[in-house]
Amino acid sequence: MAKKFYVLLVCLGCVVSAFAQSIQSPSAFLGYKLGSQFTYHARIAEYFNYVAKTAKNVKLVPYGTTNEGRPLMAMFIASDENIGRLEEIRNNNLHLAGIGGSGTVSANTPIIVWLSYNVHGNEPSSSEAAMQTLYDMVDRSNTRTQAWLKNTVVVIDPCLNPDGRDRYVNFYNAVKGETPNADPAAREHSEPWPGGRTNHYFFDLNRDWAWQLQKETQGRVALFNKWLPEVHVDFHEQGYNSPYYFAPAAEPFHKDITPWQREFQTLIGKNNAKYFDQNGWTYFTKEIFDLLYPSYGDTYPLYNGSIGMTYEQGGIGAGLAVQTRVGDTLTLADRIAHHHSNGLSTVEAASANAQKGLTEFKKYYDNSRTNPPGEYKTFVIKNDNNDKITALAQLLSRNGIEYGYGVGKPVSGYSYTSAKTEQYKPGDGDLVINAYQPKSVLLNVLLEPKTFIADSNTYDITGWSLPYAYGLKAYALKESVKPVNATYKPTAVVNATNAEHAYAYVSQWQSVNDVKFLAELLKNKIKVRYSEKPFEAGGKKFTAGSLIITRAGNDRADFDKVIHTIADKNQRSLVALNSGFVDKGADIGSDYIRYIHAPKIVLVSGSDVSSEAMGEIWHFFEQQIGYPVTLVNYDNLNRVRWADVDVAIFPDGDYDDFPTERLQSWVQGGGKLIALQNAVSQLADKKTFAIKKKEEKKDDKGSARIYADRDREAIKTNVPGAIYKMALDNTHPLGFGLPSDYYTIKLNDEVYDYLGDNEGWNVGTIKKNAYVSGFVGQKSKAKLVDGMLIGTQSSGRGTIVYLADDPLFRSFWENGKLLFGNAVFMVQ
Repeated sequence: MAKKFYVLLVCLGCVVSAFAQSIQSPSAFLGYKLGSQFTYHARIAEYFNYVAKTAKNVKLVPYGTTNEGRPLMAMFIASDENIGRLEEIRNNNLHLAGIGGSGTVSANTPIIVWLSYNVHGNEPSSSEAAMQTLYDMVDRSNTRTQAWLKNTVVVIDPCLNPDGRDRYVNFYNAVKGETPNADPAAREHSEPWPGGRTNHYFFDLNRDWAWQLQKETQGRVALFNKWLPEVHVDFHEQGYNSPYYFAPAAEPFHKDITPWQREFQTLIGKNNAKYFDQNGWTYFTKEIFDLLYPSYGDTYPLYNGSIGMTYEQGGIGAGLAVQTRVGDTLTLADRIAHHHSNGLSTVEAASANAQKGLTEFKKYYDNSRTNPPGEYKTFVIKNDNNDKITALAQLLSRNGIEYGYGVGKPVSGYSYTSAKTEQYKPGDGDLVINAYQPKSVLLNVLLEPKTFIADSNTYDITGWSLPYAYGLKAYALKESVKPVNATYKPTAVVNATNAEHAYAYVSQWQSVNDVKFLAELLKNKIKVRYSEKPFEAGGKKFTAGSLIITRAGNDRADFDKVIHTIADKNQRSLVALNSGFVDKGADIGSDYIRYIHAPKIVLVSGSDVSSEAMGEIWHFFEQQIGYPVTLVNYDNLNRVRWADVDVAIFPDGDYDDFPTERLQSWVQGGGKLIALQNAVSQLADKKTFAIKKKEEKKDDKGSARIYADRDREAIKTNVPGAIYKMALDNTHPLGFGLPSDYYTIKLNDEVYDYLGDNEGWNVGTIKKNAYVSGFVGQKSKAKLVDGMLIGTQSSGRGTIVYLADDPLFRSFWENGKLLFGNAVFMVQ
């Protein structure tokens, strides 16, 4: 009897073991056929957690949460042998790159393939495909995938943008009928503003890889840089009338992309094409999607040694089914099948070429350390602003770029400011970045003064050099110079409590950190002033814009303690004054010392507004300086009690029936209107607004044009994002704390006539030779001369601030943050 019972237990154990290895498919787990409806992110996360608990050859790695609290995760899948030594594999892979040691490629070294899905929330088919791809990779009965895992570690990030995805899925599920309506005019194919593309703060996470301003990107890129995979794919969707796109990519390629990276893109592309051909699916390659801008999900991995690629399935706005312009019906199931096919095909191609891929990966980093690309081998960044140097150093650290401080001898290099070779004696606190390091390619791409563009028909901006973005003077050296101090830290701010009952405290005004400090003072109901002119007091010099916090008006017993506490929290240096009588300049009681009113701010949002432009401003107030702002939809402006509003901000947008008369009346009563980009254009030439567009010389004569050259002709008026130098009047409050040369990123060729002497102030202007870097079409380049880009106009008791360019562009244009802070708090 006992023997029979033992046999029964053994048999039962075998059944339980077999059951444990039988993973449910996504359809079985979800309770509906994959592709028959959209899956909420929580259910996708549940499926990944279920597989993590059920399969033996996986490891689920959480890497953060979104702004709305949704989990971010990546699943690592390997063979039974390799899953237990993932940390060893990771370290060896970094050693192949020369990071933390020296690695070798052996017969059992696995190639790492990283698959990223759904970075744009309203491109949702890829997260559905991620679940099916995961299932196929862990299905023990799938002999194809199990064979690949012998020499491949696969990483699946199912959704890079959960907040945006659920925004789209919630919309679609709320408006769809009993059955999908394939009519493109049906409401289920038209998302309301802001759409699901972006994250909570309306940032495009596919443009944030290098800058890492959003919390989703920070967690993801940190994990990516801990592994540095050999292959990375970013899964997207495009307009539903387009066939599928996969690599090889279109020109322009950045010149630092290697022949092997081009070759492997083609190799994988041909493998993808094999399966698409078998199924009769349409596709295209080598068009539209180029490899230049460094902050994409394909270019950032490329500049980090990977084979980076983007895959684009037609499908934005398609819902569960839509009729395309050629009369076909495109379904969600179709879209999932295409992404699923290419996910598996990519793993297959990588596995088949694992040894070659690993060898070339090691070669890439060997070359980076011993023969870095580009003509410049050292970059020296002058430290004339501790805050900006610190911010830049943090960006370099997040990207794994090594740096130090000081050189100890004079150097000669290309000056970013003069565009000439100059002699320079670096200081001890100057940032020094030597190119002989593992991340030299990314370093070169981010800091090179001018990006070489072999083909100007590009998909995104063409100028981003960090010294210009941060407003720092820099020198690019052709010689290799090592920093003398790798551990130097900018001097920490120490504010010892002043025991002598200070008359006032003064703090400099030179970065967004100072704007944050001011914002916290105002929130704590501390009255703050600023000086319109430079002055000297207490043996120190202070620039225009310096914050002055007087005891007068702040009569509270804890005045000194509160000021010091807020200053220490924000790491701001305070100078205590014992008298209002200054050594040079205006005394503290002078009319040149202006009171800063704590403004109530309205930020316009809604369907007339660019969601990304609005999101940059929203993020600036909430996440960067911590100051309250009220978001009001454009259609609801008539509900605003304008008498209670001090500042109204109109971001870039296409405003229907712009309320110019109502706004002008409010401004004349004391309000401040800040208009940006196209909002400026819509105010131009309107009654009572002084701003006017420059007249263009028009050539009405026809020409013998070639139809095949139409794309080339179109780019003559194209400005996809180039850097221009503005002459900035930094004696004006809009320019306080900034150098007289301000670098702006131009996204169009709008430029305005100078304001007349009685009309306002031309604070930021461009001259004939203002162009610095990036592509500008020849017609646009001829137009972008001698005009105003930044200005102010007084109207009654109020002010209008014109910002023709975006000072907060993608939030990585660091120098513009102080400019925007000036517009909000300093301009009166």
